[in-house]
Amino acid sequence: MRCVIARFPFDLTKSGVLESMKGVKPEPIVGESVIIGRRQYPVKQVGQIITRQDRRDFSAGEVVRAMTLLGFTCRGLPEAAAAPERALTPLQRATAMLGSPVSV
Repeated sequence: MRCVIARFPFDLTKSGVLESMKGVKPEPIVGESVIIGRRQYPVKQVGQIITRQDRRDFSAGEVVRAMTLLGFTCRGLPEAAAAPERALTPLQRATAMLGSPVSV
């Protein structure tokens, strides 16, 4: 399949990508990822290996689009964990311990 990554055309095949990634250890995933074989790789790592270009030269979206068209499973950004509750200031904590004032 012909695809354009970083304004350069590449003829990619699923078997070619599998062969290129054989023996490559996945880096820690902090963003979008693609599953190749039994391993999950960051898309920027895959893009760098299959294009032999610097990671700054292409976007993750270009690689995700190409990998999806080749039939690989791509995963989006990890969902952010629920925001932790805001910590109370010492004044707010003391006010809560004392309770609210009572009108007479």
